[in-house]
Amino acid sequence: MPFPLCREAESRDELFVSTRWTMVLEAGDSAATSAHALSALSELCQIYWRPLYVFLRKKGYGREDAQDLTQGFFAHLIATRGYAHADRDRGRFRAFLLAALKHFIADARDRQHALKRGGGMILEKLDDKTEAQIARAAKWQADEVYDREWAASLVRQALHRLAKESALAGKGELFGYLVPYLGAPEESAIPFEEMALRSHRAVTTLRHELPRLRARYRAILRQEVRGTVREVAEVDEELRYLCHVLAAA
Repeated sequence: MPFPLCREAESRDELFVSTRWTMVLEAGDSAATSAHALSALSELCQIYWRPLYVFLRKKGYGREDAQDLTQGFFAHLIATRGYAHADRDRGRFRAFLLAALKHFIADARDRQHALKRGGGMILEKLDDKTEAQIARAAKWQADEVYDREWAASLVRQALHRLAKESALAGKGELFGYLVPYLGAPEESAIPFEEMALRSHRAVTTLRHELPRLRARYRAILRQEVRGTVREVAEVDEELRYLCHVLAAA
């Protein structure tokens, strides 16, 4: 996972005044939720589905119960406009969402709600690899696993966007060759000559494209983090925390 690039994240926040989370917060202040705000909330829920699911698994819930609770929670959040109660002084979406989930499962347990799967959200595909990762995290507390999955989800989202951009630019194959080296700490350790033979590209081309790809990855990752906080000033701190979490994993 190319987390060393986090240290070099660039500041481009002036381009993102309205973010997913700020749109949702603004919707909480109004009488009705706009289609744009619901779309933003849906995108955030998709990114955070896995971290919440893994948190519940670490809390001792079985696979089906954890899926039901995660689905039920998101459906409840949207139906009741629970985001309207978000604390404006603590603007990080990851913190709000985890606190809201803890309240939801306590309430569901107390009232013995019968939770159903679905709720309008699309389940992320959960495979045996996911369960194996949960099992290997035995030394981690549930909150720590949640933060680790949050960081990994944002990195995956950034890489997914970068892959799509590269494909649209006709550089999808080149992206496949270079992506393993996005987080290489030293360029001298990158086997450019070997990659040139395999990719049938000049070494000079690869040396030019890798820094460009790294810069774009940094910018996208910053955008993803910016979309989950309320204030621009929080982005750097959240990025530092993301790097800390990944480094400790």
